[in-house]
Amino acid sequence: MVNSVKLPLNSLDIIIAMSKKQTVREIVFIDGVRTPFLRAQTDFKTFSAFDLGRLAVNGLVTKTKLSSADAEHVYFGNVIQDINTSNIAREIALASGLSDSTTATTISMACISSNMALTNAMDAIAQSQINGAIVGGVEVMSDIPIRFRKKFRQKLLETQRYRRATDWLGFFKGLRPSDLLPEIPSISEFSTGETMGQSCDKMTAKYSVSREEQDEFAARSHRHAADATEKGLLSDEIVPVSTDKGKAIIKTDNGIRGDTTIEKLSSLRPAFIKPHGTATAGNSSFLTDGASAALVMEKEAALKTGHQPKAILRAYSYVAQRPGNELLIGPAFAVPKVLDQLQLTINDIDVFEFHEAFAGQMVTVLKALGSAEFAQERLNRKEKVGDVPQNKLNQWGGSLSIGHPFGATGTRLVTTAANRLIHEDGRYALIAACAAGGQGHAMVIERFE
Repeated sequence: MVNSVKLPLNSLDIIIAMSKKQTVREIVFIDGVRTPFLRAQTDFKTFSAFDLGRLAVNGLVTKTKLSSADAEHVYFGNVIQDINTSNIAREIALASGLSDSTTATTISMACISSNMALTNAMDAIAQSQINGAIVGGVEVMSDIPIRFRKKFRQKLLETQRYRRATDWLGFFKGLRPSDLLPEIPSISEFSTGETMGQSCDKMTAKYSVSREEQDEFAARSHRHAADATEKGLLSDEIVPVSTDKGKAIIKTDNGIRGDTTIEKLSSLRPAFIKPHGTATAGNSSFLTDGASAALVMEKEAALKTGHQPKAILRAYSYVAQRPGNELLIGPAFAVPKVLDQLQLTINDIDVFEFHEAFAGQMVTVLKALGSAEFAQERLNRKEKVGDVPQNKLNQWGGSLSIGHPFGATGTRLVTTAANRLIHEDGRYALIAACAAGGQGHAMVIERFE
């Protein structure tokens, strides 16, 4: 008999053997908070992004009784960044009483920046790199960086080499008066030069979305937000902020207009493509100041430390296409992708929280999801993704009414979705959002029992 020889395992065999032994780490959403979302140039106009971000994280620490060991990393979204706090996540971590060893990452992905902050944390936890993280985002549109024009900036940089007073005599040589004017950032696509509003106008025209449909959806958003505010449904996620040296306490969002009607909205003129566009100041989200923060952890670590999770973070998807006349349609592609991951359908979802960049964008996405033609031609599916029930969609308002601080909205969506699951006794929630650059995102969370 020939004795069998046991060969040593190669690296692939080792990896396979290890993967079989590994257990799936469930990631749970403990809780989330946010500052009130305020229209730019109102009560938060003296605050910096650092100020609001710190207040949101401090509010989260207080609400969750979070210890430094619970959050090993801070992931924070911020789109229009201040050069003085370029890694604002780290500055917020240092100012919020977290451990000095807490690492931090600032993320910029346009309107889905804090969504990416959350999914980065999910991936790190799933890979056993960390057990918990603070995620969130902040934007202060009242304080955006305004630069000098490039030619003047270059001249200013040249002065660092000046050694004598006479060197300044040639400073203005080659400069025109127009070179001295400030350069205000434009909220437009770098690749196309178009603003989101212009792109939305083109998209709604392509999909035959009427002005009336848009105004009706915008009015609906304000009604729901006003009703939720009156009933105190949003207060659980809002951290009050002291302003005016403690003379005032801001507890609610100030962009909500409960008395808005379709008639009032229909009287507004087009804001982007004039005179025939359908996107107006009334059916578009407004420039907003605000911050959000949430705690996510590995399930066993959370329970061991006494936290009570609100939801399990099940799956997510990201999509992108070339910007153009469908810049904001991303959710129509991201939603079926994430549902397929979990073998769910629209009918399995109890709570829908979709980012409302524009009413026209929302109506277009909902029509696309409910269109068999769109499914066949664009998604390579035989049947439509499904019709989103109006009585399950954004029942506590949305970005059109509550506001949209670019870096903070994603965490607000997940926080509201988790709270609604508990309040409405649901199981699954679907979050979705569009973003600049032709990108989109979707996520499914499950109520924690």
